[in-house]
Amino acid sequence: MSHEDQRIHFLGLCGSLRRVSSNLNLLRAALTLLPEGVEMQIAEPLDRLPHFNPDLDLEPAIPSVTRFRQEVAAASALIICSPEYAFGVPGVLKNALDWLVSSGEVYEKPVALLTGSPNHGGAAQAQRHLRDTLRAQQARLLDAASVSVPFVRTRFDATGRLVDAEISRALSSGLAALAEVARAGADPA
Repeated sequence: MSHEDQRIHFLGLCGSLRRVSSNLNLLRAALTLLPEGVEMQIAEPLDRLPHFNPDLDLEPAIPSVTRFRQEVAAASALIICSPEYAFGVPGVLKNALDWLVSSGEVYEKPVALLTGSPNHGGAAQAQRHLRDTLRAQQARLLDAASVSVPFVRTRFDATGRLVDAEISRALSSGLAALAEVARAGADPA
């Protein structure tokens, strides 16, 4: 099968639950910048998952957890987009990642991190916390595909469309790097 014949599927996870979220806008911008042969879905809001409790992590799994795990397992790669909240990752995103620890859907899966911040920091601490959590799950974190966006609100117009050429180029480059790694992992040996 040639590279052109392989469909690569990205799954975007948004750490923000806000209806009008700059981080959700970053994921939507990624939808418009995908390389050829790549499709992407943005997962439903992560508050559909119950609070993680190992006592509830049984078979059969809770239906919302089963659906979430299936979505992650089916993805060639993940794009996790998150704001920084209280110098860390919003609880809803950490909770979702906790549901994937015992089941292993993130193991060796290529992952790009997008973080957006209203200030100059670019949500660096949130990205650090995400990296720690994903390393514990043995995800394949791709620095070349990860983008930190300071002053994120200024990068979009009033309709939520990305208007910053530099960020657009960085996202395009990151998505291409993620697709390349996902394709390499999908190639038969």
